[in-house]
Amino acid sequence: MFTVTRSEFNPIISPVKEHPWEAAATFNGCPVIQGKKISMLYRAMSEPDPLNEHHLAMSVIARATSTDGIRYDNRQVLICPDTDFDSHGCEDPRVTKIGSTYYIFYTALGGFPFSADNIKVAVALSKDLKTIKEKHLVTPFNAKAMALFPEKINGKMAALLTINTDRKPSDICFAEFDPPEEMWSEPYWKKWQENVDAHKLNIRRLPDDHLELGAPPVKTDRGWLVLYCHMQRYGRSDQVFGFEVLLLDLKNPRHIIGRTKGPFMVPEMFYEKVGHVSHTIFPSGALIRDKKLEVYYGATDTYCAVATIPVDNLLSSIADDEKKIMIRFPGNPILTPRPGVLWESAGTINPAAIDIGNKTCIFYRAVSNGNISTLGYAESTDGFSIDFRGEKPAYFPRVDFENKKDGGDNYGCEDPRLIKIGDKIFMTYTGYDGTTPRVAVTSIGVKDFSNRKWSAWTRPEAITPPGVTDKDAVILPEPVNGKYMVIHRINEVICADFVKSLDFSKERINQCIEMIAPRRGMWDGGKVGISTPPVKTKAGWLVLYHGVSWSTTYRVGAVLLDLNDPTVVLARTAVPLFEPEEDYERKGITKDVVFPCGLTVRKGIAYVYYGAADYSTGVATIKMSHLLRVLER
Repeated sequence: MFTVTRSEFNPIISPVKEHPWEAAATFNGCPVIQGKKISMLYRAMSEPDPLNEHHLAMSVIARATSTDGIRYDNRQVLICPDTDFDSHGCEDPRVTKIGSTYYIFYTALGGFPFSADNIKVAVALSKDLKTIKEKHLVTPFNAKAMALFPEKINGKMAALLTINTDRKPSDICFAEFDPPEEMWSEPYWKKWQENVDAHKLNIRRLPDDHLELGAPPVKTDRGWLVLYCHMQRYGRSDQVFGFEVLLLDLKNPRHIIGRTKGPFMVPEMFYEKVGHVSHTIFPSGALIRDKKLEVYYGATDTYCAVATIPVDNLLSSIADDEKKIMIRFPGNPILTPRPGVLWESAGTINPAAIDIGNKTCIFYRAVSNGNISTLGYAESTDGFSIDFRGEKPAYFPRVDFENKKDGGDNYGCEDPRLIKIGDKIFMTYTGYDGTTPRVAVTSIGVKDFSNRKWSAWTRPEAITPPGVTDKDAVILPEPVNGKYMVIHRINEVICADFVKSLDFSKERINQCIEMIAPRRGMWDGGKVGISTPPVKTKAGWLVLYHGVSWSTTYRVGAVLLDLNDPTVVLARTAVPLFEPEEDYERKGITKDVVFPCGLTVRKGIAYVYYGAADYSTGVATIKMSHLLRVLER
């Protein structure tokens, strides 16, 4: 697992009106280290020229320098359109130094209107990144985004490139050259094309996916890291640009030894959503420094930006070292409907859990055949095996907002979470009257809870407005500046609000401070909701959340909240922490669901209790140290 942290200084390169050649846009930057400084090559675009053919905005390749990778100056044009093959623009550079020569590949626009016939790869050679020694047309066919590996492989220069970028389907391919002049040899490419299928990297998941190589390959001790752009629903109004990563074998880069299962970064920030081409990001460069992968990218075809990923965490994730990061109990599921028990005949799911004394107390949602939800109770001494289970519901609908007004089915008390504050245990849950789910709160003394005196639960209060779909709520167990924070979900977004006291007969939720939103196109792109109550650590408040994809699969991620201001998300897992794999998680009332509501910690081990496929309950464990390590920023 790993996190992605965007720089607080983003965008790091923006258009400058005083430079006509970059007045409109500065994006898709590719960095290269030159001694103690970084040179950034980027696409710079002018404003449309009313005297130019078709009023086109012209693109050139510019260079800027920096000592820290954030602040860039000395901005100058390096490559401009001055040949037939790039007469209408030079775009999207990828730079690699081999020997004493910098090879700068770029997209050459050779005519208008732009089409697959005049969009090709060109290369410029330089010794100092200040002057261009020579330029060549590389591909005689439609291609973009070519980049060299930074060293010879098996004695030959090697490259990746994307073919058919302006046709469908595009493919990322491998090529190798000996001598270097083969890179711009038309006979070489003609022969290469004759066996093009043998050069393709097989990475497409769906027929309508569009692929394009991102940054030049980066060498690690585990393999070649290759960033690329994966475009879902390409050409549609709801298309998504996402970043993905391949890990290629060091000696045989045609062989994929690891990859991300889906996008780990999509447009989220304002500068990634608003610009010349909205909701667009593109990974164009990468460096490894200070044990972090620095991902340089274009945002909305307007800006250059950068984000960082702890490289060891990334490599462990895509090399499948962490396949068992959360260990399922071999005896799962630990709770299933009991024969003849009508109030739980259709499901025993979505359990809250809390440790009281030497036992784990589990409150689970029990669903009848009429889809009426009550809460059952079970206990475990070891956190896995069930030692006690109540014969009757421990909690059931008592007030209007959790009873159907006209009688009938489909109502009740759903998806509880438990938190201990002082000498009381507070339970948040979803009260559902068959029309609108609302956040409900009740409490009970610890002694009464331990003695299973369920009549001692206080009268429940609905603390969210009627008519607003609001659920998945937890209470932060410590006050923040004298107030208690309630985390809840309105529609698709996780929000927070603050109440003055824990007297919920007087307190109500009346605002949504947005904390966590879906990341469109990612594993949590459909909707998100808090899963487990917050656990305090030295690094921050640790909270698990569930994310639902476009395919309606429920997966689990984690966030770290700031201790002083818990509305601030310090870190968020880029890929799922836990997802449906076993039959009992993939087949049930609702397929492909893992839905935690409870988490306890014993001797540094987190026990995560979850509903599986809306039918049964399971438990999985993970070391807290491991969980916090994957949230490293």
